[in-house]
Amino acid sequence: MKYDYLKSNEKKSSSKYDKDTLKENNISPDINILLNRVKVNRINEFKKKLYFSAAASAGLIVFGFVIF
Repeated sequence: MKYDYLKSNEKKSSSKYDKDTLKENNISPDINILLNRVKVNRINEFKKKLYFSAAASAGLIVFGFVIF
């Protein structure tokens, strides 16, 4: 009985993890796409920081004029 149980598990595991199916499903990411995405994200973050700094400075200047 124990031997039959092991055989049935081996059959299940071998059908799940065929080397051919693993190779077909394995998709490697393109490094250029990833590097470009990082570059674009850096530029977008810099723009957001620049806009926020400009808005904060403009707010302080307007607030200064209103008070004085």
